[in-house]
Parts: sequence; structure tokens; C-alpha cells
Amino acid sequence: MNRVRGGAVVVKFGGNAMVDASLKRAFARDVVELWRTGLRPVVVHGGGPQISAMLDLLGLESRFEAGLRVTTPETMDVVRMVLSGRVQRELVGHINEHGPFAVGMTGEDAHTMTAVRRPARVDGRPVDIGLVGDVVDVNPGVVRTLLEEGHIPVVSPVARGEDGQVYNVNADLAASALAVALGAERLVMLTDVEGLYANWPHSTEVIEHLTADALDGMLPGLASGMLPKMEGCLRAVRGGVRKAHVLDGRVPHAVLRGLLGETSPGTTVVPGSSPDHCGSTV
Repeated sequence: MNRVRGGAVVVKFGGNAMVDASLKRAFARDVVELWRTGLRPVVVHGGGPQISAMLDLLGLESRFEAGLRVTTPETMDVVRMVLSGRVQRELVGHINEHGPFAVGMTGEDAHTMTAVRRPARVDGRPVDIGLVGDVVDVNPGVVRTLLEEGHIPVVSPVARGEDGQVYNVNADLAASALAVALGAERLVMLTDVEGLYANWPHSTEVIEHLTADALDGMLPGLASGMLPKMEGCLRAVRGGVRKAHVLDGRVPHAVLRGLLGETSPGTTVVPGSSPDHCGSTV
């Protein structure tokens, strides 16, 4: 704790924890507790289930390729509305039940995130996934200012390109890019599974520790849902983040257990190529 106290911790909030009311409130309490222990949490949230529900309500198609939502201009309007108008506001409200901590923003604000259109391939062939962006630049100035003033930034993963186009950015990859730009001590990804499985779907054995080089070799064979999370972890640790954790968001207080416990549930990714680099989570 002495090493990470005062350091930024970026937490990607998503999965089942976003649709279960009790888990949402538990997550908000955990984030405030991290703040009280001397860490500086930043939350980047997803909103997949809520976006899909709104698209269904409006009669628009929900389709995924390579683990990413295919985003038409009509879909992009819904993405912006749901992320910053509903999901972010709910999360800010839950955190602020404990004090005047959370401040909501998007990657568009103050040009915090700049994106370019992201290419995608499925089975070796290129596919058009529309207005999906990959973050190519992060200006963390506003986020740093909020942290220095004692606030908890809550960031929606929408970014603008230099072409003026607004892009839907995968929340896992947005969290990773922001963690690197902030020089964060930790990146935490919440998901709906226990961690990265060693041989899915044939085994549910979780890989507890994994080096960047080992993960790099595994990426092509990962299931589409886990691919952006593990790609984000890899980018983070190779970009200077000391550890990245993939934790089961269905478990109450998973974030506190993962960051403040003696041992971390889920999968921890560390830099390097040797298991000798792997250690405890704190």
C-alpha cells in the first residue's frame, strides 16, 4: 500500500455489475473506500447492456464483430445518449451518495481522448465495424486536475477524431489508454467471469498470474468477449502500468479484494517475459 498510495488507479466498470442494483451500489462504496485509503481512483465505464436495450427499443440492430460493437451513425447517437446521459449519471449519483466526490465527463471533453477509426479482422478478413475508434492520444490534464482537487473522475468512452468524427471507443481499451497516460499504478477490469481461463471452453481453470509476453502469444486465440480486456491489459503493462487485474465483477467488493487484499482473485498481468516477475498484488 505504501507504494501505491497517492497513485492513480483506473477501474473499468462493466459487465453484470452494471445491471445489478446491489452490485452498482457496492462498487460505488468500494471506489470511495479506495479514495479514503489514499489512492486516486478513476472510473471508466461501459454500457453494453444498456445500449443494446435502447437499440432494441428503437428497432435498431445490435451486432458485434471481433468483440466490438458495429457502430453506424444511428447507433453512435444512441451510444452517446446512453453512456453520458444515463449510465454515467447513475454511477456519479451512487458515488456521490457518500460525499461530493464524483465528476462525470467523456473522452470528448477538453479533447481528453483522440481516436481514429479502428480496423477489424475476422478469420483473417477485414470487416467494417463503422464508427468504432481506437485511442491514439490522451491529454490527461483535466483528469489530473480533478484528482488533485480530490475528485473521482467518471469517464464515458466516447472520443473525437481529428477529422471531427465522434467515435465509440471500447471501454476496456479507453481505460487502458487513460491508465498509461496517467502513469497509473494499477488498471482493473471488471468482467462477468472469474478471470482469464487457461483453456476455454474446455477448462475453467483461471490463470492467476500472466506476463505480458505470455499474454501477447495468447491474444489471437482468445474468445471475442475477453479479447478487448486482455488487449487493454497488455497495452497498459507495456505502457508503464505496473499491474493490470481482470476481476469478477459479480463478486461484491471485488475491487477492494483485488487491490487491497493480500492475494488477488482473477488474473493479474505484469510486465516482462519471466514468471519471476509475478508477485503479490500490492
